[in-house]
Amino acid sequence: MRRVENRFIQYPTEEALQAAAFLAKSLADENRLRILLAVRAEKKAVSRIVEELGISQPLVSHHLKELKRAMLVTVERRGPFVYYQVADHRVLEIIAGLEELATGLLSQRTHF
Repeated sequence: MRRVENRFIQYPTEEALQAAAFLAKSLADENRLRILLAVRAEKKAVSRIVEELGISQPLVSHHLKELKRAMLVTVERRGPFVYYQVADHRVLEIIAGLEELATGLLSQRTHF
């Protein structure tokens, strides 16, 4: 995995911190992470995401609405179908980085 240079060399502005917190909250749900990974390579309809992930259609739709609000997915309408895809593949690097960090930190944990 490519190392990302430290983007916060100087103390970030309040606006930058708020934006980062907004995105972090958008990613702070396992189902949202799973949805982003499901639509990383191609556009998919809600029904296909539901089928692949085994979660309910209302729950998938709710999470897609939040991911759209955070500009993490793009939406394309074709007839009666709505297709979703990752808007910016950098989010996949962030997910991979979070997984790497979590694995490393949790492997060091000696108590709960």
